[in-house]
Order: sequence, then structure tokens, then C-alpha cells
Amino acid sequence: EGKRVAETMCYAYEKQENISVRVARIFNTFGPRMHPNDGRVVSNFIMQALEGNDITVYGDGKQTRSFQYVSDLVDGLYKLMESNNNLPTNLGNPTETTILNFAEYIRKHVNAQVQIKHHAAAKDDPQQRKPDITRAKQLLNWEPIIDLDTGIRKTVEYFKEEIGLLKRSEKHHANAHSKD
Repeated sequence: EGKRVAETMCYAYEKQENISVRVARIFNTFGPRMHPNDGRVVSNFIMQALEGNDITVYGDGKQTRSFQYVSDLVDGLYKLMESNNNLPTNLGNPTETTILNFAEYIRKHVNAQVQIKHHAAAKDDPQQRKPDITRAKQLLNWEPIIDLDTGIRKTVEYFKEEIGLLKRSEKHHANAHSKD
């Protein structure tokens, strides 16, 4: 509900100040530079697999999500800001996948040695998240173009680099303190 209140406040400000606003409704976005431990499903699954831990799926995994690559979001935001469209506009990827299929995909492409473990479902976990991007297509001539394979590959490489940097930093830090 907080997001809807923010939208309402933006439109009230638009009316009060006689300025133009844009409202983007952003759906699941992933890619390099996301924090490896931000608690989102993409980073959770990738990090668990890279670290050799089982991939955690809550519930039966039949709930669906859609994932857009960060460059697609940036392109959509740019087109929205440059447009005359002041209607709330969904920016996301309408291609759905189940959480279980996504976990299996990450396992296959990142670390086939890990298992998928099911835990109790979260009480407030929505069963479906699929954006309707009709408005973005019609008014902005926008839709995501980066496929999941390409986006995940780039994100996994980024996380591998981050893990390497973190390990080198920890080793350097440990060596510096051992000299004291």
C-alpha cells in the first residue's frame, strides 16, 4: 500500500505545483551491481549455488515470478521520462517462470552439485507476479529485450567477481592484522 500512497502523493504534487510527473511501477529487476545478499530470489539462488549451499525454495515452488535485466529497466525509465505519458506504467518482463523452475535453472547453470530444499511457504508470498506492460509497449514503444539466459550469465559473472574481491579483501585484512 505504501507504493500506492506514494503514487497518489506524486499526482497531488503534480496538480498542486502544475508540473509533470512520471510514475513507473518497477517489477523484479536483476543484474550486475545488485547486492549479493539483498534477500531477493535471484541473488539468493545464485549466491547459494556459488557458495555450494542448497538452494532454498519456500513452499512448493509453483508461485511465479518474472525477471527483467537492469539495462531493460533503465531503457524503460528513460523512455518514460522522455514521454508525455503521465499514467502509471509497468516496467517489467511479462515472461513468467515458477520459482521451482528458476531454482532448477540456477542449479543447472551455476552449480549442479547443490540440491533444492523446500521450506515452509511465507504467509504473504504472492502466487503470481506478472506485469501487464501493454501501456509501456503502446505509449513508449518499450519492452524488455535481454533474455533470462544472457542476464543470468552476466549476473553470475559479476557475483563471482564480487566473491573473489571479498575473499581477497578478507585475506588482506587478516594478513594486515596478523602483522600487528
